Amino acid sequence: MRIFKFILVAFILFLAGCATTPSGSLPAYCLNGTSYYSLKSLCDLRGVRMDYDSFARRVILNKGNYNIHLRVGDELILVNGQPKSLNKPVDFYQGAVVVPRSFKENIIDGLFNQALPVKRQVASLKKIKKAVIDPGHGGHDPGAIGRTGLKEKEVNLDIAKRLANLLRSAGVEVLMTRTSDRFIPLPDRIGMANSANADLFISVHANANPSRKLCGFEVYYVAPSVSDSSRAVSAAKSAPLHIESSCFASNSHNLKAIVWDMIFTQARAESIELSRSICRSTDANMDVRIIGVKAARFQVLKGARMPAVLVEVGFLSNREEEGKLKSGYYRQKIAEGIMDGIRNYGGGR
Repeated sequence: MRIFKFILVAFILFLAGCATTPSGSLPAYCLNGTSYYSLKSLCDLRGVRMDYDSFARRVILNKGNYNIHLRVGDELILVNGQPKSLNKPVDFYQGAVVVPRSFKENIIDGLFNQALPVKRQVASLKKIKKAVIDPGHGGHDPGAIGRTGLKEKEVNLDIAKRLANLLRSAGVEVLMTRTSDRFIPLPDRIGMANSANADLFISVHANANPSRKLCGFEVYYVAPSVSDSSRAVSAAKSAPLHIESSCFASNSHNLKAIVWDMIFTQARAESIELSRSICRSTDANMDVRIIGVKAARFQVLKGARMPAVLVEVGFLSNREEEGKLKSGYYRQKIAEGIMDGIRNYGGGR
């Protein structure tokens, strides 16, 4: 009789979509015929850091080389920027985020079945296969001009070439938006990076200011005021996604927009981390005032579908910095500082 009551209760709970079943020390919930697990319990079990934005219902997981983005209600997730389908959506049950069995087995168990380094490594240099380096200005657009006539477009191109050589020496495929003194429209610059499916986009510039006392090194990323959702809707209309077409069997435009929203959000977060790493490395590499990391609505960064930053290497309007930027040795040190920042962002040497 006791067994019958247990079976009856379990059956009623199953029909309600919330039957709890044992799974070792990890509770499992049956929702609509699918086993679900508490995401927090899974993360605690595997030592995965979990950040949950309750307003956006978005979760970011970090451990070792892996960075995972998911959102309640979506079947698509991002693993290191690559979309993957779970077949069942991430859900919310009894006040907690829960994930289907496929996420537990293929993602949590599959990626974190062995101990990984505690230090977060967003993308080891081995995973940075392709980078696009963009020397700002060019051709009829000289950019800033120093008091002695030094043109920004020349400084940008020289430093960009030095950085490209350093990256190639580390085994990274490098594309440059220009290799000579010619003008490239802003949309074409980031378009080249998107078309190439690049892992990084670095735009090199020199600064200027009416106050000739102002000097220093700073790095920009695309401002939060640039809407990820708006960019996602636009990208979903024409931009290709490297994911199986079967994932978009129905309502494809909305699903693609969701994926692009996640991609743009992740790209901004990675851009901030890359910006900080470049500033730290440059500060350690050379004697220069580090202004820091800033957000801006630069056109060349708005359409980036990968980590993208704009580096301001110094002020041509400052007499001392203009003098330094004339030096090939100083330009090489700047390129090495940026390179070390990329390397440290990538998880170490």
